Amino acid sequence: MPGNRGVSYEGPGKVEVRETDYPGYELKDGPGVNPGNVGRKLPHAAILKAVATNICGSDQHMVRGRTTAPQGLILGHEITGEVVDTGPDVEFIKTGDLVSVPFNIACGRCRNCKEGKTGVCENVNPDRPGSAYGYVDMGGWVGGQAAYVLVPYADWNLLKFPDKERAMEKILDLAMLADIFPTGFHGCVSAGVKPGATVYIAGAGPVGLAAACSAYLLGAAVVIVGDLNKERLDQAHSFGCETVNVAMGEPKDQIEQILGEPEVDCAVDAVGFEARGHGHESEAERPATVLNTLMDVTRAGGALGIPGLYVTGDPGAADEAARHGSLSIRIGLGWAKSHSLVTGQCPVMRYNRQLMMAILHDRVQIAKAVNATPISLDDAPRGYHEFDEGAARKYVLDPHGMLASR
Repeated sequence: MPGNRGVSYEGPGKVEVRETDYPGYELKDGPGVNPGNVGRKLPHAAILKAVATNICGSDQHMVRGRTTAPQGLILGHEITGEVVDTGPDVEFIKTGDLVSVPFNIACGRCRNCKEGKTGVCENVNPDRPGSAYGYVDMGGWVGGQAAYVLVPYADWNLLKFPDKERAMEKILDLAMLADIFPTGFHGCVSAGVKPGATVYIAGAGPVGLAAACSAYLLGAAVVIVGDLNKERLDQAHSFGCETVNVAMGEPKDQIEQILGEPEVDCAVDAVGFEARGHGHESEAERPATVLNTLMDVTRAGGALGIPGLYVTGDPGAADEAARHGSLSIRIGLGWAKSHSLVTGQCPVMRYNRQLMMAILHDRVQIAKAVNATPISLDDAPRGYHEFDEGAARKYVLDPHGMLASR
């Protein structure tokens, strides 16, 4: 049995790569593991050798100390891997398969899974519906920023790439299927993006860039991306987006300069609860700013996709209400404009196969759009630091050197 190493959260602002247990077919006690999951038998699981495992902005929220994540939690929910072993109940997935792992952990058996709502599976987290690998309050499933990782309900959860060699040729693009590409796409679908639409996307991090790429894939006529970070805005501009620097003032005024009118058809929040203000307030945290801005700039009858993360507990929040996830949202404005809002985890399995086909048949270059950058597992602390500093990159960990060799 090979050894295993993973990226561990060691407290606010600190991660380190350390030795960790090789996966087995029983969920053991450990940092963040829900007591109701300890001892859970997993004959339906598969063990993967991680080919690519990405650093996500959601991970960064934990590393900044903005959640109740426990020290020692192995991080990572954006996993692409090669199957090296399967449990006795796995029927269709085989050793040697190259697969994408949806970040949502889903049983495939409950009412929500059967309705396609895999982001809120009822059977994998004893506390509440919804689960993910290596994430706080998500049941305690061990994260995949590691050499090896266990995936439960393998026949249901894993998306097998149809041609292994062809997939390895596009592996950086396919690595985005675990989370950010479906998440950005879901934000756009939820917002009603369609051919000819004008779209405003708040946030030029990897999810925002993935949403912008998705908007074009869906046929949008104009995609406008707003952010404070010039390097990230330049990355959005590199594949045809219009950009708005919200540090320069309200997005509405800049949108009017671009479109000739101050409103768009559709809007996507790819920022979440650590949002900052606009204009002279851009240095201050204003967690409701993005949501209120989207209602302001979206036309009456339009819709908002909200894949950006919002939490029920934020120990680093600026005020007591925000510490419990209560924000000063202008719901009256949204009501008056008859807006539709869709929130929550993206149900990755609803989109990942279609997006895989778009990648394999050269309809989209998602890795280029998000500036996917492979680094070694040992370089994970550097990747986290640079990402936190605002690097316009999507860092992809390469635990076995399989990306560097391509």
